[in-house]
Amino acid sequence: MNRRIIDFHAHAFPDALAPRAMKALLEEAPDVRAYLDGTVGDLLRSMDEAGIEKSVICCIATRPEQFEPILRWCAEIRSERLVLFPSVHPGDPDCIGHIRQIRAEGFQGIKLHPFYQDFFADEDRMLRFYEETMRQNLLLVMHTGYDIAFPRIRRADPEKLLRITELFPDLKFVTTHLGAWRQWEEVRRYLLGRAIYMEISFAMEELGPEQAREMIMGHPGDYVLFGTDSPWTDQAKTLCLLEEVGLPEEKLRRILGGNARRLLGLE
Repeated sequence: MNRRIIDFHAHAFPDALAPRAMKALLEEAPDVRAYLDGTVGDLLRSMDEAGIEKSVICCIATRPEQFEPILRWCAEIRSERLVLFPSVHPGDPDCIGHIRQIRAEGFQGIKLHPFYQDFFADEDRMLRFYEETMRQNLLLVMHTGYDIAFPRIRRADPEKLLRITELFPDLKFVTTHLGAWRQWEEVRRYLLGRAIYMEISFAMEELGPEQAREMIMGHPGDYVLFGTDSPWTDQAKTLCLLEEVGLPEEKLRRILGGNARRLLGLE
């Protein structure tokens, strides 16, 4: 069966910025290793080796003034194989206008990171952000759970995520790391089985095949996405870990690409 794999969670940087960005990020998280050099070229090479058709590159604006440079770079490199999700900083005084600009320029989604952008997922100032993202019919990918580079602050835990989905039921909201990184018991309690998108990056390695299979099989088949968080994991290895879980072929096919194609309007 032709699986046509899409990695829904990858990162890359402009060539001139990549060495500095990778060095800084690795210094923040010494327990993490980089499998690529952070450039688009190295990501494409990894995709070729792993048999991945497309990757969604998720950008993070760590300051409001990074919006325009990130948007321009996204416009420059998007292609048949690379889907770009720009980023809007919640502290940006023109965040609503910039969400609209992302839609106007033909992008399909936005990436948020509560730790690097200093917000709590369900705080009041974020509600208009979600409302406008929903109104513009944009996908929203958010880092959820803890983050390996930061103290254990509950910025985007499953209970907060559930509140967001209840307030904005039409928001196309994608949680990362199988619902919330290292908060998987709470994922089981609040999110599992609901119509909430989850991508699997950085979860397979920690949960092991039995727990991963239990969680994935317990979630609606149309709401699980393949993701790697490359370059912080190896795309081919994450693919192997998912295949070793032993999912039914039809569910595996949807996770590897079918669900992503539907979300991205590629069907």
